[in-house]
Amino acid sequence: MNCCIKPLRNCFVEIGHTIFHPTCGTTHSELEDCAKFNFKGYDFILGQLSSALTRAGDGEKQVSPVRESRLSALRRTDSVVQGGFSSSGRTTPTLLQRSNSMSADKLWSNSQQSGLSSPTTRSRQNAAFRTQAGPPPSPRSDLLSRPHSPVPRSPRALPPETSLPESGRGSPRFISLSSQSAFQQFTGGNTFSMKGRGRILKRGGTVFFVTLFLWFALNWWYLSSFQQSALQSLENLETPQADSVRQVGVVNRSSAVLYERMLALAAHELAENEFKPEPDVLWEEPTQNAITWLPCANQRAEDHIPPPPLEHMTGYIMINANGGLNQQRVAICNGVAVTRLLNASLVLPRFLFNSVWRDSSQFGDIYDEAYFMNHLKEDVRIVKELPLELQSLDLEAIEAVVTEIDVPKEAKPSFYLKHILPLLMEKQVVLFEGFGNRLAFDPVPFDIQRLRCRCNFHALKFVPKLLELGGLIVERMRDKHPRWGPNDDDFDAEENPHLSGTERIPIRSAKPVPKYLAVHMRFEMDMVAYSLCEFGGGETEKKELQAYRALHFPILAKLEQDGRLGTADVQRELGHCPLMPEESFLMLAALGFRRGTRILLAGAHMYGGEKKMTILKNLYPNIVTKEELLTPEELEPLRNHSSQLAVLDYLGCAMADAFAMTDSGSQLSSLVSGHRIYHGSGHRPTIRPNKKRLAAIFEHNATIEWSHFENRIRKMVAETKRIAARPISRSVYRHPRCLECMCKHEV
Repeated sequence: MNCCIKPLRNCFVEIGHTIFHPTCGTTHSELEDCAKFNFKGYDFILGQLSSALTRAGDGEKQVSPVRESRLSALRRTDSVVQGGFSSSGRTTPTLLQRSNSMSADKLWSNSQQSGLSSPTTRSRQNAAFRTQAGPPPSPRSDLLSRPHSPVPRSPRALPPETSLPESGRGSPRFISLSSQSAFQQFTGGNTFSMKGRGRILKRGGTVFFVTLFLWFALNWWYLSSFQQSALQSLENLETPQADSVRQVGVVNRSSAVLYERMLALAAHELAENEFKPEPDVLWEEPTQNAITWLPCANQRAEDHIPPPPLEHMTGYIMINANGGLNQQRVAICNGVAVTRLLNASLVLPRFLFNSVWRDSSQFGDIYDEAYFMNHLKEDVRIVKELPLELQSLDLEAIEAVVTEIDVPKEAKPSFYLKHILPLLMEKQVVLFEGFGNRLAFDPVPFDIQRLRCRCNFHALKFVPKLLELGGLIVERMRDKHPRWGPNDDDFDAEENPHLSGTERIPIRSAKPVPKYLAVHMRFEMDMVAYSLCEFGGGETEKKELQAYRALHFPILAKLEQDGRLGTADVQRELGHCPLMPEESFLMLAALGFRRGTRILLAGAHMYGGEKKMTILKNLYPNIVTKEELLTPEELEPLRNHSSQLAVLDYLGCAMADAFAMTDSGSQLSSLVSGHRIYHGSGHRPTIRPNKKRLAAIFEHNATIEWSHFENRIRKMVAETKRIAARPISRSVYRHPRCLECMCKHEV
């Protein structure tokens, strides 16, 4: 047989029960004989290996065109079986083709040196092989799938290559008396050295990637162990609070993924620090500079000029204030200042009905009218209504109505002197619609700025019924009530050591009044929708907030649809998003407030409802609202009057021992903060978080350690408590530490 036979692992393709040789280098007739050669046993194949390799070199050098085309077809078949197709469509050289590149003389000389000198010698070896291998397999058996085959099916199934010692007898490639060892020696020769090195590189690359994967897996396991340890400590607590924390996120799943780990760490930390002392800076201002500023806005200069008589007035100013309680308060104070600036008379402001607040309360329902008018009589002339001759005027018809569009935001006094004063003198009356934040804070004359402070901090006094309810809230936050859990006696008794016997009497020393923390959680539906932020509620939350914006903020909804507003992620990075309830109370836990701290939660109905409240009470069980402190009978007169209910929040936060705002842009937080600075004399600290820095901190909530989180939070809050004078162009209602509102004294 003159067919070139490749090693068994590469050269056979079985079609039906006939085995074809894909790369034969003999004549056409020999190729036909080789192609239909039926397998008679491994021993016969091995017996023909040497002669096939010898003739392969000579046959490859003389190839006719017809024979070349048939050989190409067979080579393509061989490449498909062995996976040898390249990206260009050509087949890669096979193992036998590389071995055929060696000269026939060299191969034959190697065979003679090994003792394999003729086909007769090979036939004798075949007989020995046949005796050891047993009976030949059936010609109809599947060569590539026989489980007992001693020859590997493919190069990937080969055993690792080893260097075998050369023997003195036979060819270096055929020195074994068994078919398996002969095949291993054939594949272990120099012909396979390049491919062997390729396998080593391939295996080395595999080992490298496996090692890299294991390294990443170990790092992931190490980092996740921090979270697992904290969660495990929570799972060990078989309490309703722990169960509810573990169930966080059934509705708000995204936020649970973000903060479930942090909440567990906070709960663990609060439990450990229950009996440790709190940091001193929690309930006091951090510096003595706070007491150097004292209130003096109620003082008037010696050369103060009272308002002119009625006949010298320029006209009447009317204000229809919009928004909630705090926006209305700012509009009132700015209206008083503009009235003084234009030398006019002020009609008691009226409040517009707002679709969000839905409150019909007017000025007299919230503020003491008589006190307001009497306190400012030395500054502006205030009347309850227009004179009869002006009441019948159609202000829109005579173009005496000035809207917020007509007045730029934070307009300077020169704008009013140039545009509003001529109109007022012509029409005798001007109506400002809205008037929120329509007067700048700088540059403003000294007496006008002091008048704004006097109006805000002194003249606007709440009606007695609201002051009474606010006082009840403060009183009940500090009382000994079962809602706060078990309490010790109010007095500690000690015996007088100087007396003896029956004369010994107890000495009782009063305990300090319990302190409470007020938190204004600005997380109502309108605030959440207006912020354009996302809070972990998924697609349901997104659609709900979009519908609310379309109804209550149509201009904002239009800008959102046009893509002219930033994304939710950008808003959060810039610090424009209100703090979520979870974020706010994680901040309080990091600051060091103990688990038993009494907390007054101010604000309207929180977006998220009872589910959010349950999460918060897992950390701080003594959280209460004004609805829980007051009885239904006490709250009944205020129902459906959100502005009057907001007064109770204002008073509860203003009188608290410590106050934490969660949104620096909130008007209530700003006004309460300024009230505490003005009237607190340095003993009413306020926590003002930097939302931009907080957003950067919470980005690492999945991996940050609690000690690192705690240090960063305390450092951030400490920087906001620095005592400094009011910055230029900042609100005097929020930053009253300026000479127009307060006087600085040396200690």
